[in-house]
Amino acid sequence: MSSWRHLSYAAMLAFVLLGAMPLHRYYRLRVFRQSLRLLVAIVPVATLFVAWDLMATSAGHWRFDPAQTFAGRLWGLPLEEYAFFVVVPLAGILTFEAVQAVGSRRRSAPPPAALAPPAPPQGPTPTTQAGSPTAGPG
Repeated sequence: MSSWRHLSYAAMLAFVLLGAMPLHRYYRLRVFRQSLRLLVAIVPVATLFVAWDLMATSAGHWRFDPAQTFAGRLWGLPLEEYAFFVVVPLAGILTFEAVQAVGSRRRSAPPPAALAPPAPPQGPTPTTQAGSPTAGPG
């Protein structure tokens, strides 16, 4: 099992994507059709946090365990860390858009029929042998 440990970070990212990507298809979201909007939402934040990571790791405030990441590094950060700043915001955007879709569907749906008052009974009114309607109690 220890030989697979270097996939830990990548597996977590894959798990996040596997949970979020079906939302796009199920709710017929248009997130990927709005690529400029998606880039504007992800790139500035990713740039800021990559810079933060670079400063924090170079100052020794934190590090990434080489046993849990791929060997490839870019400016000292594992490749998974760069992917993190794309995958997690993308999952957040997909989740937000799915919640919005559910909310708009609920607001535009007609009220359920179960809340309507019951319909009066149909058919002839029961009568007694004398031909007059039956009298109720009391």
